[in-house]
Formats: sequence, C-alpha cells, structure tokens
Amino acid sequence: MLYELDKEKYANIHSTMLEEKHLIDLVREFLQNKRYFIVIDDIWDMKPWGILRCSLHENGLKSIIITTTRILDVAEQIGGCYRMKPLTHESSKKLFYGRIFGSEDKCPGQYFEVSEKILKKCGGVPLAIITTSSLLANKSENIKVWNDVCGSIGSGLASNPSMDSMRKILLLSYYDLPSHLKACLLYLSIFPEDYEIEKYRLILRWIAEDFVHRENESQSLFEHGESYFNELLNRSLIQIADRDTISFCRVHDMVLELICSLSREESFVTTVLGDSRQCMPSSGSTVRRLSLQNTTWPKTEMPKLRSVAIFSPAIINTMPSLSIYHLLRVLDLQDCNLRERRNLRFVGNLFHLRYLSLARAGYAGELPVEVGKLQFLQSLLLHGTEIEELPSSIVGLTQLMFLCVDRRTSLPNGLKYLTSLEMLGIVRVDSACIAEELGHLMQLRLLLVNLTTDKEGRWDENICTALVGSLGKLHKIQTLIVLSDDVAANLEGSVESVGNLSTLSIDRTTSLPTWIRPAILLLLSYVDITVVQVRREDIQVLGRLQALRYLYLGVGNKQVLERFMVRPDAFPCAITCIFSKLAMVPSTFPPGAMPRLEKFIFGIQLEDFLRGEFTTDDLALGHLPSLQDVQVYLSGRWKVSEEVVTKVKEKLRHEADGHPNHPSLRYDDDF
Repeated sequence: MLYELDKEKYANIHSTMLEEKHLIDLVREFLQNKRYFIVIDDIWDMKPWGILRCSLHENGLKSIIITTTRILDVAEQIGGCYRMKPLTHESSKKLFYGRIFGSEDKCPGQYFEVSEKILKKCGGVPLAIITTSSLLANKSENIKVWNDVCGSIGSGLASNPSMDSMRKILLLSYYDLPSHLKACLLYLSIFPEDYEIEKYRLILRWIAEDFVHRENESQSLFEHGESYFNELLNRSLIQIADRDTISFCRVHDMVLELICSLSREESFVTTVLGDSRQCMPSSGSTVRRLSLQNTTWPKTEMPKLRSVAIFSPAIINTMPSLSIYHLLRVLDLQDCNLRERRNLRFVGNLFHLRYLSLARAGYAGELPVEVGKLQFLQSLLLHGTEIEELPSSIVGLTQLMFLCVDRRTSLPNGLKYLTSLEMLGIVRVDSACIAEELGHLMQLRLLLVNLTTDKEGRWDENICTALVGSLGKLHKIQTLIVLSDDVAANLEGSVESVGNLSTLSIDRTTSLPTWIRPAILLLLSYVDITVVQVRREDIQVLGRLQALRYLYLGVGNKQVLERFMVRPDAFPCAITCIFSKLAMVPSTFPPGAMPRLEKFIFGIQLEDFLRGEFTTDDLALGHLPSLQDVQVYLSGRWKVSEEVVTKVKEKLRHEADGHPNHPSLRYDDDF
C-alpha cells in the first residue's frame, strides 16, 4: 500500500515537472526575438521566481522585468532591489483629510492635533491611512473615538511598516463592524487572491447564507445586501474593480490575509489550496463552508457542509455525488468544466439549496425536472451553459429571486407565476406572449431580454409592442438590457414607470426611444445604445441626463452629423463618452460641458476638413478640464492627401501636449 502511495506521489511530481517545462518552453518561444516589459506582482519566495526566471528569454533587446514583493530577503536575492518610500506628510494629509472631510481646510480645528498623531503612526503607508480614515469617516463628530483609535494603533508603522503593525490597524476596522458585516467580510475569504468578485454573485450568496436581514419592508433582501456591500466599500475593506458600473470588487492582499486568518480561527471558511499553505482540518465536522482551490476533492467526511465553491475546474473529475450533503445551501460551480457531465439529477435531493450556479461551466445536458423540488431555491444561474430549455417545473419555484440563463435557452410558459423574481436574464423573447408575461413580474429590478425569431425563423412584429407595454408596469426596474438578433427593435411607446432606471443598454433600435426623458430618469448613470440613425436632438437629450457617467452611443452605419453644439451645462457628470461610427468633433461640446470627462472616444471624417466643413480649431481639447484618455478614429484616409492627415494629427497632438493633464492620445484608421 505504501509503495502504491509513493508511486502515485512521484507520478504526480513527475507530471508537475513536465507541465512546468512545457509552460517554460511556451513562454520562451513566445518571447523569442521580442522586446518585452513584464510586471510580476507579489512574489512570496524564491522557488516561483526560479521557474519564472527560466522562462524569460535573454535576447539582448533591452527588455524590462519588474517584480514586487513584501519580503525584503526575496527582493535582495532577485536583485536590483528598490524599497518603496512612504508617502510624504503632505500627501498623507491630502489622503487622510480628503477621505473624511473632503479636504484639509474643512477639518474642524479640534481634530488637527489627534489627526497629526494618527498620521505619524500610519507612517505614510497608504493602506493604513485609507483604512484608518475610512474607520473615522462615520465618527467625525466624536473626538473621544478619534483619541481611542489613535491610542489603539500603536507606533509600529512609523518606525517599521511591518505586517503585525498593519494587521493591528486592520483589526481595528474589523472589530468596529456590526456583527452582520463581520460575517459578510469573512465570507470574502472564500475567493482566491486577486480574484475579481462579481457584486451580484457575492450578494446573492450572502442572502443564501442568511447573512442579510430585512430591516425595512420597503426594501428587498438584495437592496439590503447592496447596502452591506456599499458599507464595506465605504470603509475601504473592499475595493472597486471597475469604475463605470461598480459590478466587481476585489480585496486587498493584506485584508485578505487577515480575514483568511480569522476565518480559520473561527472555522468560518475552510480553504484548500494547491500547495501546503492550507490543509483540511483533522475533523470534517467543523467544515461548513468549503473553498476548493486545488485539484482533488477532500477525502474527509463533512456532515455539516452547507456551502461549496470550486475555483479549480480540474476538481470536477474527482467530485463525488453531492447528494450526500443534505444541508447544502450554496453550490457554486461557476467556471467549472461540466461539458462531460450529462446528469445533474442529484440536485433534486438538495432540499435546502438556496443558491445554484452553473454559470460559464459549459454544461450541455438537461436541467433535471427534479429542480422543481427545491422550494427554498432563491438563485439559479445558468448563463454560459448549453442547456436548450428549462423544465416546466421551474415555474413552481415561488421563492426564486434571481434567474439567469443563456440567450439560446428557451423558457417554459408560466413565467408570470415567478412573482418573487427580482432579476431575470437572459430571456429569449420570440413571441409577444412571453413579452407580455414579463409585465406580471412586478418585483423585477434587473431585466435582460434577447429579442429573436421563433424556432421557424419568423419574427413576431408584436414583440416590441408587448415588451414596451410590460416595461410600463415594472415600477422597480433599475437595469434594463435589450439584445436583438439581426433585428432593429422599435421600442417606441409610452413608458412612465422607469424613474428608478440606473442602467440602460439597447443592442439595436430604430431610434432613441422618446421615453428616455431627463425629467424622469434622474438616476440613469449608464447608457449603452446603438441606433439605426442618430438625430441632433438625441445628443441634446442624453446631455441633459443629470446622473449620466458612462455613455456609449453607436449607429448601425457610419453617420456624420451637421455642425451643432450642445448646451454649456450638458453631460455634467459624464466620465466616459464613446461615439462609435458617428463623426463627432470636440467643438460640439462648448466650455462648461463635460466638466468631469476623463475618457473620450470619437471619430472624424477627414474629408470634412478637406471640404472646409470643419477646421482644425474644432479639434480643441483644452476646454475639457478632466481629460485623461483620448482615442480618435480617422475615417476616410484614402479620400484625402497625407497632408490633411498629418495636419489633423499634429493639431490633436498639440492639444494633448498643451492640456494640463497631458492625456494619452491614440489613433485608429477607421470607426
């Protein structure tokens, strides 16, 4: 027996060595004869650096490699060690006071002395300053709390920014959390390091674990969960991973280390990694929430297991039948490879299941009819699978709040009975009947539909009319996404109920719907819409959306608008504006418009400059004070001389170089 174990052990080692050699060869082949710039982040010891070093091709082309580590010994062994300097006192003050009061001059005088003491103890470490200031941001009227926090920090970071000193500051923030937020934060230890965590996925899992409690009957569980998410964000315990939509978050490495340590101490989450850093406990009876980041299923019995998340697709090959885990509430198989699995009938035995995700797992079998037995099921995520249709038993899941399927998946009749649904996507709408049923789902906050032909390839002209009619009944809708297959949807009609709409995306429509009215859509911050043809008044309407931060406006075919100018107060909050296949010059937006615009993507027709319809003065950028990134599509190069192209490029480069922010500038040859 021992011989067999040793043989298996050495076989695994040999296999690992072969995999490493193969990867090294692939990287070396790719880098051969290339000049490269590579950043390798957060190296813990020399062994991985030794493997990486072998794969980096020394080809004499003056390539650059930057490594980062928190361990000085590792940095010195790698060579070329540079120790990051702490923030200056002035920069520290700007970060600290800005987070709490907006600026230093808004800080009440009685707080200056204790603030200086806190800043000294933070030692110019950005994470320490951000964490401490976020902790104090909600306590700006209680000087005693400030003194207590100052006394609790200690002076370690000022003289030696060690892990222990930083941990002490982070623990202050953790112990300041209410109990329900402590559980929500510890739950993040389920996810691997540097993992981008989907906001919806996280909140729905919190709900399934009973961490979210309804304190206000006028708000849904998900809305309460969102407030928990925002509170952790405000306290800087999690970070935004995408600025435009706040759909993803991540956890700083040092925060993750802390919550992983606390989770182990409290047997809150059991994480099994691919190395020896974390092993299964000797008794499986303490395992309640399991995060698998290795390649084999644990052999320990786990009678109290209630949550499983798998982050290593290879583990599916060793996964037993999960029907033995009768207490399971959360089964998250997102991104696992289920293409070879054809039967998920065991799911019907998991009567306590509240969250089931097969998202992006490629499962091509049937969803068993037994799923209708899961009367506690709240979330069912099936996007990124190849399931052709859902069983009719699905309409009996009266507790279901979130249903997401692939755009090719057909839904059964009877959707209107799923009255608890708050989020629904992607609904394949191939008949007016299905579009009409959506109007009965009065709790919907997010709706994603795909307008398409029926199985015989016929398009029902009444689909759009029925959909617009249903939208008029969905008073709680916040996110609306409309896709369409090869059809420009006509979404014109009377819709008075969309005052809560914050995100709108329409894949293809005949024109900008007239129900997009600034006076009603006060919360609309994200718009992504492609129309057959844009009118000048459409730009004016979009410019009056007071909360708009992100705009993508595209047209089906290239279009040039006649010279016009928006109002000086247009697009007051816009940060990103993208105009696709639509010729648009910066002079369209006069001084005062777009004061916060950072990213600007637009196209120009070069022949307009040849004909004199526009001059290079129309390319001025200086009146856009926040500009950081500019991308310009130069259309019709073959119609003009190289002199015109050069003149336009030189003007744009002059504008970028002369701008106080020196925004980056890129060109593309066509829309």
